Amino acid sequence: MLKPQWLYTRANQMILDGFAFALSIWLAYVIGLDGRLDGPEFHQWILVVPAVVSIRLLAHHILGIYRQVWKFVSFSDVTEIAKSIAMVSAVLLGARVVFATRAASTAWAGIPMSVIVLEGFLSLWISISIRALRRVLYARQRKAEAAAGNAPPARVFLYGAGRAGIMLRKELETNNAYDVIGFIDDDHRKAGSVISNTRVVGNGEQLAQLVEKYKVDEVIISMATASRMTLSLALAKCRRAAVPAKIIPSLQEIISGQVHISQFRDTKVEEVLGRESVEVSNFEELAGTTYRTKRVLVTGAGGSIGSEAVRQLIRLKPSAIAALDTDENAIYELEQELLLRKSAVPICPFIGNVGDIERLRAVFSSFRPEIVIHAAAHKHVPLMELQPSEAIMNNVGGTKNVLEVSHELGVERFVFISSDKAVNPANVMGATKRIGELLVQAFMNGSRVRVACVRFGNVLGSQGSVIPLFKKQIAEGGPVTVTDPHMVRYFMTVQEAVQLVLCAGTLANGGETFVLDMGSPRNILELAREMILLAGLEPERDISTVITGLRPGEKLSEELVAPSERLLRTRFEKLSVIEPQPSDAALLLRNISRLVESARNNDESEIYDILFHMGLGYSPPARRAKALAIAASL
Repeated sequence: MLKPQWLYTRANQMILDGFAFALSIWLAYVIGLDGRLDGPEFHQWILVVPAVVSIRLLAHHILGIYRQVWKFVSFSDVTEIAKSIAMVSAVLLGARVVFATRAASTAWAGIPMSVIVLEGFLSLWISISIRALRRVLYARQRKAEAAAGNAPPARVFLYGAGRAGIMLRKELETNNAYDVIGFIDDDHRKAGSVISNTRVVGNGEQLAQLVEKYKVDEVIISMATASRMTLSLALAKCRRAAVPAKIIPSLQEIISGQVHISQFRDTKVEEVLGRESVEVSNFEELAGTTYRTKRVLVTGAGGSIGSEAVRQLIRLKPSAIAALDTDENAIYELEQELLLRKSAVPICPFIGNVGDIERLRAVFSSFRPEIVIHAAAHKHVPLMELQPSEAIMNNVGGTKNVLEVSHELGVERFVFISSDKAVNPANVMGATKRIGELLVQAFMNGSRVRVACVRFGNVLGSQGSVIPLFKKQIAEGGPVTVTDPHMVRYFMTVQEAVQLVLCAGTLANGGETFVLDMGSPRNILELAREMILLAGLEPERDISTVITGLRPGEKLSEELVAPSERLLRTRFEKLSVIEPQPSDAALLLRNISRLVESARNNDESEIYDILFHMGLGYSPPARRAKALAIAASL
């Protein structure tokens, strides 16, 4: 099919409009004068055409009409065209009145008023028509290309007939991969209505029947501002209807220009569970000044938090990023992912253990980082409860090593990633994180490194979290295991967690601890039941839930702030800071040296004794045998 390339340039668009305006004037004379255009009227038409066409083209140019893309013409474009046409028509009518009043012997004085009004309507109609024709030709061209490529478009429903749905509908008119069959909307008032030339065929409860009736291939959830609960219900209905579902980006992503509305993707359970997302306003603008052109090293870069930190750092345009981890496969996969994305920031992969201080010195000497994000840690509570020596060596000894090397080689900023389990710790992992916070605060004495800690709750979908476990259990037909019906946890997405970490790096100064306003904690049993619903199944009927009892080191609820800590606001919305409290740094360092030495010797009794007397709020198990007996029963 011949592509109308001659319609693409502004100059040719102006030529088409010029012919349209000239034709409108001629038709206005012919209609207004009952088909008679000769003699004086023809002479008058000859004189008026150049002036009117020139004025209309100039008005279109001034009002930006020729910045419009004809193949995507929309109602707002039509409104702008109508405004331009009306303004010029008003000027022509005014000129006609002025010249007639003064009895001027000009062509303007004799133009019938009806011709001027009629010319305005015809100019508007013909202008819109040629643009609409361009849009139709483009849509047909795309469909013809799809047919020629033997790739029939997917038949889709748009779930959500609000603003986002209408925007997506218009965008998909020229997308040869999708054929929009209709809208699905749970607002009963929209049922049967036609929106953007597309009918609202029904609601989510009718989805299974509608998918079968219209032979739909997939559903696109077109709700950019919906709550997590609304999205989870929509997704659950798609699962029950056994139809694949995709979701458009969030309003925040669309407005920021990160993505286009038609860049929808497969839905992830993590995105529609937990609480409402917390976004830091002007994140790139405020945080970018700290990281731009800097060399940043991320430890634990193969994990959920570390790898996301690398991804988000790229947006802030550092000069280079070092990704350090002991897991060579995870680092390799991250490196390949970023190569495919054609990252503009150089990524330097390093394999090494933070427990090996000489390896750290070699990495730091080679890369020379200016900022360090320390994410490397063992985080699995029950496993660390059974292996306290490893928790101490990695989480305490490793943190001390990274801090020491950062001081030795002149790092500017250091951010330590902590956990809500560090508050009144009931397990070894939480105790090691609390020691890490105290170590960071102690390290600010005598060091020029600007240090800070970040404390947050569970990360949805991260390695070792309940979400992947529940998904696996549901896929296997159940049961879904929950340790206690009253257990609650704070949840956040990995994107939010990393945003908090990077903002803390911007504010890092004297060992402060930063926390995010995470809203209310979620009940884990309710979370499990929601996930069963999202899989299109009924809790207790299709998939059962089983209460297994608390595991070693687990608490029913976690805290973000201890009673003795004072929370203050920061310049980042939803981000608060806890001021560092005075402590005996020398005593802390002596206890840490004893802890690490006990861990090297695998002396668990000594480890428990030291942790108990450090004033962390941690109470160790009475006997190691008790922990082993609990482990054997799991």
